[in-house]
Amino acid sequence: MTTRLEKEIKREIEIAGALYTVTMSPEGVRIVPKGRRKGREMSWQSILSGDAELAEQLRISVDAYQR
Repeated sequence: MTTRLEKEIKREIEIAGALYTVTMSPEGVRIVPKGRRKGREMSWQSILSGDAELAEQLRISVDAYQR
């Protein structure tokens, strides 16, 4: 049985040696470098609609063009 997500859940994760705080809320997901306030945030709707994947592919394409 699953539990309904009604309030924020914060967890710490280490990625490539750096610590991040991941916050899941009813609105979406946010990942912020540990000790900072600003990070990346994505709504559940954009994840489900595929906008997240499209944005990542666009970023990769732009980075490749700038090199």
